[in-house]
Amino acid sequence: MNELYELIETLTGVGAARAKLYRKMGITTPYELLHHFPRSYIDYTNPVMIADTENGIPAAFRVTVRQRLAPSFVRRGFTIYRALVSDGISDLLLIFYNTPYTVQAMSSGDEYFVYGKLSGGMLRREMQSPQVQRVQDALLLQPVYPQTTGLTSAMMRTNIRKALSYLAQQPVETLPAQLLQGYQLMGLTDALRAVHRPENAKELEAARHRLAFEELLQFQLGTLMLKSRAMSQSAAAMRDVPLDDFYAGLPFSLTEAQQRAIKAICRDLCAESPMNRLLQGDVGSGKTVVAAAAAAFAAQNGYQTVLMAPTEILAQQHLQTMTDFLSPIGIEPVLLTGSTKAKEKREIKKQIASGGTKVVVGTHAVIQKDIDFPALGLVITDEQHRFGVAQRAALAEKGGTPHKLVMSATPIPRTLALIVYGDLDITILDEMPKGRLPIQTFAVTGPVRERAYGFIREHLDAGEQAYLVCAMIEESELAENLQAAETYAESMKTGPFANYRVGLLHGKMKPQDKEAVMAAMKAHEIDLLVCTTVVEVGVDVPNATIILIENADRFGLATLHQLRGRVGRGTKQSYCILVTDSKRDDARERLRIMSRTVNGFVIAQEDLRLRGPGDFFGRAQHGMPPLMQAAFCSNMPLVSETQMAAKQILEEDPELRSPVYQSLRTAVLQLFAKNGENGLN
Repeated sequence: MNELYELIETLTGVGAARAKLYRKMGITTPYELLHHFPRSYIDYTNPVMIADTENGIPAAFRVTVRQRLAPSFVRRGFTIYRALVSDGISDLLLIFYNTPYTVQAMSSGDEYFVYGKLSGGMLRREMQSPQVQRVQDALLLQPVYPQTTGLTSAMMRTNIRKALSYLAQQPVETLPAQLLQGYQLMGLTDALRAVHRPENAKELEAARHRLAFEELLQFQLGTLMLKSRAMSQSAAAMRDVPLDDFYAGLPFSLTEAQQRAIKAICRDLCAESPMNRLLQGDVGSGKTVVAAAAAAFAAQNGYQTVLMAPTEILAQQHLQTMTDFLSPIGIEPVLLTGSTKAKEKREIKKQIASGGTKVVVGTHAVIQKDIDFPALGLVITDEQHRFGVAQRAALAEKGGTPHKLVMSATPIPRTLALIVYGDLDITILDEMPKGRLPIQTFAVTGPVRERAYGFIREHLDAGEQAYLVCAMIEESELAENLQAAETYAESMKTGPFANYRVGLLHGKMKPQDKEAVMAAMKAHEIDLLVCTTVVEVGVDVPNATIILIENADRFGLATLHQLRGRVGRGTKQSYCILVTDSKRDDARERLRIMSRTVNGFVIAQEDLRLRGPGDFFGRAQHGMPPLMQAAFCSNMPLVSETQMAAKQILEEDPELRSPVYQSLRTAVLQLFAKNGENGLN
């Protein structure tokens, strides 16, 4: 058997303990390890001079060892090792903690590349815990990997080097020769070697291009195959009915964008193939009234509608708004969640089974097997990325092949939306309802924080509410940041907000505890909520008028915009305060953009320009293949190329059954199976 596909612990240098850490990252074989791509590279191709480098800025230097100094034994189990090096003009003291082997391997006159941050002053510059490579066998572009506690990039580089030796003996390829030639792509074996051990920047770019091409191609093949199958399935075609009574019952006029969306959805509902449509709109653009119109249309045709939300508090919120829109025309939605009392649940199930209940709002409780929908015609899911593919499929199967509408408040540029939601038609609400006040956004530095606290207190005294958001939690810093969030909340309670009710929300809380906190915030039992980025997407707290985001430079534009959307949901003027001490140009540009516009689609386009598409394929997109390598590639022509290639391949072989596409079919099935999508088998 090919060693590439053996268990990861069979790889030389990987024992049981390290194998467990790799499995935590989803890596079970050497071949999967080769697909764990670097997140960045340390560039040693242009080393700088010590004297020209500021303290605190990471840099690479080429130095010669002058002497090894005697180790300092600080205490039992803690020893400091030092080596004095020079770039020919300036000296530098390298300091290592409990790592004797690196220093012992250094001899006077040896040349090394070192990488790290300088400290010290005019008389002595030093570098603590540098990365060190001997010049004669250095990787000039050294990969840095996404990692977990206990696994370093250095460990991964060693293990990957061994896996590459297996690959050299057993070359692999997943794309047919005509595709490689037609699109001038590097072979897979060469690309995997080059992405981990590139000889130069040109070779690395070619490897990235090949790997990004393949991941995008696999995803687009899968979504096109799903879309094709969905279109071939029959659905209950509805008849075109007027919605005049529904419109007359609304307390406001619809925007043109909402009217266009409703027309497109009703047209789909009248077709013989099932609707698969994404309704995408910024926070406050009025997606729920469009969903209500679709439910009214279905009800007048005798069909039932289910609206599924990811949490109970969002489900309750949707019930309220759907009732407001539908009760004037005699449709009374019902709520079904995990906490619905048993007696009430039995009664609701009877009503659903009789067909008398036309609109059901709920959480995953609505996909339980004992709930019978005799005439399910429309399934609406809110915030698609919060549901796994398997959950959405289970809901859809309740009615055979009902029409499906997905609502998302995550703005994505249209080109990327075509990838992310490749199996859905897209409708965008790009217009805000009249009378909504835009959120005023200010970027300030740390010293202004106390004034900002005073501004927040004024609004709390006026009976309003606010959010304080802590810095992003990185996995590697989870425990430290979690403590920081709790400490920060405590300092707010005992310090500037001692006279107010302060709550705390973070990602490690149990789902029911999170919901309880958000329910308390909504009920105004909390004045100020200290939270990490998990603050519930979509929850309406109309009385919350201020959000202050600490270390705002650590967030991407898309995340900042989502956080800003927690306020401005009522009629009062709302504010977003971005606090940063960063002097980096890119950080300042992001905050300038946030201060300039509240249009989510403009912000998403700017985020794409500044950071590439990686942000849009992050962990939030549950039910979607990771597209890790595509995160490297910010050139949108590649998207068009892979779309064209996918369509050409499927025209030739709709099921990828021919031998030439066998490897590609296997890869597509594996990619989608990871996310619970078995509809391609």
